[in-house]
Amino acid sequence: MTPADDPSAEARLPETGEIDLVEPAEAADVVEELARETTAAPSVVERMLIALDVDGTVILEDESLSPGVVEAVADAQSAGHEVMIATGRSWGSTRGILQQLQIAPEYVVCSNGAVVLRRLDAGELEYERWHVETFDPREVLTLLREHLPQARYLVELPDGMRLYTEYLQDWNLGHARRVPFEELGAQPVCRIVVVSPGQGEEEFLELVERIGLHKVSYAVGWTAWLDIAPQGVDKSTGLERVRTALGIDPAHVLVMGDGRNDLGMFRWALENGGRAVAMEQGPQDVRDAAGETTVSVQAGGVAAILRSL
Repeated sequence: MTPADDPSAEARLPETGEIDLVEPAEAADVVEELARETTAAPSVVERMLIALDVDGTVILEDESLSPGVVEAVADAQSAGHEVMIATGRSWGSTRGILQQLQIAPEYVVCSNGAVVLRRLDAGELEYERWHVETFDPREVLTLLREHLPQARYLVELPDGMRLYTEYLQDWNLGHARRVPFEELGAQPVCRIVVVSPGQGEEEFLELVERIGLHKVSYAVGWTAWLDIAPQGVDKSTGLERVRTALGIDPAHVLVMGDGRNDLGMFRWALENGGRAVAMEQGPQDVRDAAGETTVSVQAGGVAAILRSL
């Protein structure tokens, strides 16, 4: 017997949706409305902390931006992620990068982790020095000068002022003052920078290994410069403070960089279940240390990764 033969059977069937027949023109309007609603519907994503190195990662040697990075960063922020900078640069050289990227993150890690800034005013890009690490530079400076008497030296003070011995090409020396070498060690500093253009990168690495640097952390840059921070301090220590303050799960971290001063944050991210991405043009040991490699900064490596989230 079918429902048609037994009216009571029809009553027991589950309710079904209704179908409205509309004219073709009205159908087009309906489809367009559904498309708008689908596009506007928010997607549920796990909030990530995305930390980007600056030089060789978001900008090229000529200070121009990596292709597509501004749009990709904006899309990542729209998805609910926290996109920030973790750089070896001082704050004075970092603020302009934030302007170029059109972001005002809650925190910024500068000076290879020795300085963490917290946002006060997004519109004016006003930040306070939220956490600062320092050390006594005298012993290190004396040791380095014995082996590198012709090198050029710079130190960063806790308030952001920088002291230098001689002009450093390609360095922003705003909010900096030239002083005799002896004055560099007169007070605690956030970091020491040593530039020795006459030496190759491998030669510099060998020298640092030979003389031994104790009670400090250091990274050798690709342009034969040495960046020295307080012992145990690197980008990862600053980023861990930020991650904790923001309450983001350790596994929801993505860091991207291209240099040896990024190795600490690579290890930190990977050890906690996060992601570490190296730029294609970085040294082999840097690429080996990362969990992934993206295309070069010139080819838009950061944008490629952010678009894939």
